[in-house]
Amino acid sequence: MTARQSIARPVFPAETLERMAALYPQQAGLLRHHLPDHPLLSLEALAVLAEGLPEAQVEYNPGNVPIGILPEDLPSNGLSIGETIRTIDSNGSWAVLKNIENVDAYRMLLMDLLGELESIVEPRTGAMLTPQGFIFISSPGSITPFHFDPEHNILLQLKGQKVMNVWPSGDERFAHRREHERYHTGGHRNLPWQDAYHGDAQQVPLGPGDAVLMPVMAPHFVANGDAPSISLSITWRSEWSYRESEAHAANAALRRMGLDPAMPPRWPSYAWMKTVGWRIARRLRFVS
Repeated sequence: MTARQSIARPVFPAETLERMAALYPQQAGLLRHHLPDHPLLSLEALAVLAEGLPEAQVEYNPGNVPIGILPEDLPSNGLSIGETIRTIDSNGSWAVLKNIENVDAYRMLLMDLLGELESIVEPRTGAMLTPQGFIFISSPGSITPFHFDPEHNILLQLKGQKVMNVWPSGDERFAHRREHERYHTGGHRNLPWQDAYHGDAQQVPLGPGDAVLMPVMAPHFVANGDAPSISLSITWRSEWSYRESEAHAANAALRRMGLDPAMPPRWPSYAWMKTVGWRIARRLRFVS
């Protein structure tokens, strides 16, 4: 996969950077982008990409699943990943291609996009670490279940329409500290769901040219519109996000010792001693 298309103008306009500066890193919100039709992001190109990715970098299943479905209950759609993508308009499925940065052409695209954001990101959360890209291909009416993710994330909508339903990061009404601890010690990203959560959602409708800034560990689910959808998620980590992960993992270790540690603060610099202690304990193999 070597296709490369130069982008003649910035993908993120000045007003998007201004908006991001007001939101980042702790608030979700609508942004705009000018990513043009790109040969790497056509359905056929994505099918070919998916067929060449390792199994661990591809996830797909029927899209008509409950918002709060358990990961072990996700059924198969009975298709290959290539078939799923090529017939996405009619097969009622949802697919994600993970870590596309491991393919050179896609890594160049990802790094070009992230490079436009450095002036906003780095003064607030430092260097953009561990850049990763994910592509979502969804049938009409499909649902991405309720979950959270450890990365700073901007999702660019390329084809079709969807609604991002998002809840505040760090609010234990929607993701209890034990869910964070479970995830940061190797658990699945999906979260327990309650219908009562609906009333507290921030809904961000997305169409082609729209994007959404997603904070680290913000609970969310995605409802696709009445046409097939393609979205590109560009993500990065920060020392801030890694410290938060380590604070939750340290809490999990303390809980196994019979304690009930408090939820770490949203700014993990305040949890500095706990994260340093976690790093030392891991190095000395006191915890696994």
